[in-house]
Amino acid sequence: MRMSFSVAVAGASGYAGGEMLRVLLQHPEARIETVSAHSNAGSTLGEHQPHLRGLADRVLAPTTVDTLAGHDVVVLALPHGASGAVAAELAARDPRTVVVDLGADHRLVDASDWRTYYGSEHAGTWPYGLPELLHAGERTAVAQRAALAGATRIAVPGCNVTAVTLGLQPGVAAGVVEPIDLVAVLANGYSGAGKSLKPHLLASEGLGMAQPYAVGGTHRHIPEIAQNLRAAGAPDVTLSFTPTLVPMSRGILATATARLVPGTTPQAVRDAWERAYADEPFVHLLPQGQWPTTAATLGANTALVQVAVDERAGRVVTVTAIDNLVKGTAGGGVQSLNLALGLPETLGLPLNGVAP
Repeated sequence: MRMSFSVAVAGASGYAGGEMLRVLLQHPEARIETVSAHSNAGSTLGEHQPHLRGLADRVLAPTTVDTLAGHDVVVLALPHGASGAVAAELAARDPRTVVVDLGADHRLVDASDWRTYYGSEHAGTWPYGLPELLHAGERTAVAQRAALAGATRIAVPGCNVTAVTLGLQPGVAAGVVEPIDLVAVLANGYSGAGKSLKPHLLASEGLGMAQPYAVGGTHRHIPEIAQNLRAAGAPDVTLSFTPTLVPMSRGILATATARLVPGTTPQAVRDAWERAYADEPFVHLLPQGQWPTTAATLGANTALVQVAVDERAGRVVTVTAIDNLVKGTAGGGVQSLNLALGLPETLGLPLNGVAP
């Protein structure tokens, strides 16, 4: 078991990097030694992340391999397509460094999926940082945790991917839902869009309005969700996926539906979700009749799930709430990092949300 570890966070001035720092500040074994940025290098972290008082005076270093090398752990909170080259150089410098990629560069197994949705060459596939991911034939998530134990490279899932996967995978793994004709509609907080200044992300545009984006099968998280459900046992996956920005700063409420396998009872459906998540520390199936809310997961590494059967429509309905920056990004990354370092999986991670 590795105990105290040093950390460098690249992209520390952005939302994902800032949230990783917030979570690591609560981790009893993490020593944050370096924070870096690109265009914001030379300024203090407090100018960009004023809520991180314990690190406010830290000066952001340039994001270079020389800056990041020499740490036990390097977290890459960089734009999609930027992590691959940095990670390759770090591997050449010190292959023992544990690198956690919060971006998309190393999530996908199929290089053609990457080229189709991201338009560049694939950087390779790393161990996937969703410890709760079910594999075909499993009743509970064992194989994914084994894959993360001792890993030196971790690809953290997309936030939408985490929510939809956790909502649907128990039914796929248990064979009680059909993995074709899946439909997922999400309500997303604005922090999921990053800090880039764009007119439709301004408060004057977004307040009081809900707006869909990446409609019609164009969202980059679609192949990743399909990849996860195939891992859970689906021979093929078709998914209609529509995210919607709503006026909240963080959070995802994912409503996903699937065809009920003929002859399956509502109790069999409930049993599948209960078996999958009965012993999970962060994924909680709520009592029947209680529905997830984003407020209940605010600031926590918790996913709240509910499942119901619409018998008239012949469909299973799942609703999953997460904080996109915690369980959907930084918290999920630290959870996977704990497993990689041989530490308790729950160490330093918040379970309880902030409400109202």
